[in-house]
Amino acid sequence: MLKPMEVTLDADQDALVQAAVRSGRLRNPEEAVFQGMALWEERERRRMEVCAVLDSAEASFARGEGRVVSSYEATRQLADDIKRRGLARVAAGKSRG
Repeated sequence: MLKPMEVTLDADQDALVQAAVRSGRLRNPEEAVFQGMALWEERERRRMEVCAVLDSAEASFARGEGRVVSSYEATRQLADDIKRRGLARVAAGKSRG
């Protein structure tokens, strides 16, 4: 159910929305709000995911599961490992969808 809400835009924001409506990029000003909310929701979802990963990492570290990196070579190996795992995740995601 949609709940009515009044939103006040500054002059620049209003001009941007009106130009988008005139050009046909938006059907109406409400569409700008819907698109803005969708972007904000996505950003917040990503932020929450990052926070969850950080919480998990902190808990892992507290359990003594951390990895000591005390040299340039160890740092390079860790970076290579992270890149390899990241690329594997990207490849796995592409094969699913």
